[in-house]
Amino acid sequence: MGKFSIFIIAGLIALSGCGKTVDHKGKTPLVEVGHEFLYKEDLQAAMPVGMRGEDSVRFADEYIHNWITDVLLYKKAEGNIPDNVKIDELVASYRRALIMHTYQEELVNQKLGSEISDAEIEQYYNQNAGMFRANQPYVQGLFMKVPVSARHLNNVRAWYKKNTQEAIDKLEKFSIGNAVSYDYFYDRWIPVSDIAAKLPLKAVDTDADYLNRNRNVEVRDTAYCYFLHVEHFLPAGQQLPLEYAKSEIKEILINLKRVEFINRMKDDLYKKASEDKDIIYY
Repeated sequence: MGKFSIFIIAGLIALSGCGKTVDHKGKTPLVEVGHEFLYKEDLQAAMPVGMRGEDSVRFADEYIHNWITDVLLYKKAEGNIPDNVKIDELVASYRRALIMHTYQEELVNQKLGSEISDAEIEQYYNQNAGMFRANQPYVQGLFMKVPVSARHLNNVRAWYKKNTQEAIDKLEKFSIGNAVSYDYFYDRWIPVSDIAAKLPLKAVDTDADYLNRNRNVEVRDTAYCYFLHVEHFLPAGQQLPLEYAKSEIKEILINLKRVEFINRMKDDLYKKASEDKDIIYY
């Protein structure tokens, strides 16, 4: 048991013997410093989930030690800062700003929520295309991972290169009983980094233009054959596909609506106060 764990027990014994009455509001006191208390419930709330044994003892000792030194430092500083009025003003200013911010956010959530239509997102995307640029290449196509022992690999070599319904149907049927991984993404853009993570070929990761020059890639290791067909290639720096810009645009539109709503609310409050003659100029 650590020294502060022992100190806790000693502190509890000492507290139980004290004659003074303190309302702890149902909490269990562990340590008292300068009439401030650290409670068992606060320590338990701070304890990381799942921590047990010696780790929990060490955490408790350190937490208690830090709490004690913080209280002692605060008490020392409080008695040596002459201009408490300025601090009180700063606290009041912060409290005022916090109240206004909390009220505004609650109103915004009630009135606006987080619903942004797909039409709004697409319109913003089209009007601000230059804002959304790909920070890496993207591709559309097909990827398949097959055990080297699978039969009919020569057929796969012919099928995976063709963007025809017949070839796709044959690949899908083949993949059901043979492929470890089959990913059809002719209809969506995939970051090249996602492909690089699946393919044991360093060139894909190190050469940004590799898949633009090599649209059909076959690689094998001791266990698997990897087939990749690139139908379309989007270089880094080009306009980012809408599906990848969508979440960013949604946040932008929500923030724009929030600012517009808050400004309108302030204008309405000012107008009403003026009409009610609640504003007095001197």
